Parts: sequence; structure tokens; C-alpha cells
Amino acid sequence: MHFPVDLHIGKLSLPIHFICETLSYFIGYRYYSYLRRHVYDTISDYNRLLIFIGAAAGAFLGSHVVGVFENPEYLKQLSLYNFMANKTIIGGLLGGLIGVELVKKVIGVKASSGDLMVYPLIIAMIIGRTGCFFAGLEDGTYGIATTLPWAINFGDGVYRHPTNLYEILFWLILWIAIGAISRRYTLADGAKFKLFMVSYLLFRLFIEFIKPAYFFNIGLSTIQLVCLGGLLYYYKVFIKPVKLIAHA
Repeated sequence: MHFPVDLHIGKLSLPIHFICETLSYFIGYRYYSYLRRHVYDTISDYNRLLIFIGAAAGAFLGSHVVGVFENPEYLKQLSLYNFMANKTIIGGLLGGLIGVELVKKVIGVKASSGDLMVYPLIIAMIIGRTGCFFAGLEDGTYGIATTLPWAINFGDGVYRHPTNLYEILFWLILWIAIGAISRRYTLADGAKFKLFMVSYLLFRLFIEFIKPAYFFNIGLSTIQLVCLGGLLYYYKVFIKPVKLIAHA
């Protein structure tokens, strides 16, 4: 396979990465809309819209801000191009979380708004990371060199950890695990989203060690420091685990 992979339609050539990224937003939102029509939602349509706007704004800023700090050399020549060209999922998730919490505080919503987003986010991540894989070296989500039998040459002759595929596998396992827990137990309001966030923060904290990131003198990268910040926010999950009530 030659990376990056493009879809050729006549004289038109479209990067699979772009197609997958677009589909991730579209399918993720459509799945969210489908779920919301089939469950009882204590949050009104108007408040949901405000929360969604807060999430989108926070995710946009968080994704690009963390993306810039992920590459410290860009701070010396910071420009609009560098700001827009660098983004990361972790920054988007935590930025979106901050945006949601700020909006909910302003409008007085105390109910969890994240549980309904768990499965749509997972399917969006799977589609998005598929695009990252097909982008090869251009996307920067590949791993370090390895001699493991499933290592992949993304085009530079170096066989690397396909960390984007590892993440897809992680999301599939998490989807199955949360689904199994939800069918067997009754989860407290917001518990599903907490499991989603804590699981991914832990995954990214450790997977970054096999990615060619910029590591500070303390041995951690920007992404890992952000993950630790997110885990600190969810510290109660570790002190007081999510309570599970078995279905009768």
C-alpha cells in the first residue's frame, strides 16, 4: 500500500483522510441525533443547542492550543497558519468539556450532558483514526520504529507501530465494554461519559511513549501532561469508583 492513500474519481483525487474526517463529523452527529430521539432527555432542545455550541467552541480552541504546544518550536514563530494546522483530539475533548461545563453553569443545567455523546464520539473517533492511518506520515499519528511483525512502513522505509490502528482497536474494545456494562448494570447519571474520558486519557497517557513526540526533561510530552491534567479533574473516579447497580 502506498501512503497517503487517495480516492481517485476520474481526474479528481480526494485524500481518504479528508473523506474520513468529514464522515466522522457527519455520522457522529447523525448517530447522536438518532439516539436523542429514542431516549428521554431531561435537557431541553434550547439548552442542548447552547451546550453543543459551548462544546464546539471549546473543542476548537482546545484542539488547536494543545496542538501548538505539542510542537514547542511553533511557539517561536506562532502564526495563524501554525495555529490552524496543528490540532489534537485530547485538546479537543478536554476543551469541549470545559466549554460544556462553563455553558451549563451559566444556564443552570446540572444534569449530565455527556452520556448521550459517548457512542457517537466513539464511532466518530474510529472513522477519524481510519483516515489518520491512510494519511500515513502526513498526519503525524504513527508510532516509533519497531521490529514487531505487524509494523507498517508508512512510506519512509521505516517500519513503525501503527498507533492509529491501536487506537481504533481501543475504541472498539471500549464500545463493547461500556455496552456490556450498561446492559448489565444501571449507571449513575454521567458515569458513562466519565468511563469514556478516563479510559481514553489513560490510553493516550501510555500510548504516547511509543510515538515520536517532543518529550520534556521530565520525560513526558505535552499530550501526556494534558492527560494528567484531565485525570486530575476526574480524580473522584479513582477515589470513589462508579457505582454499579445490577439489573433485576
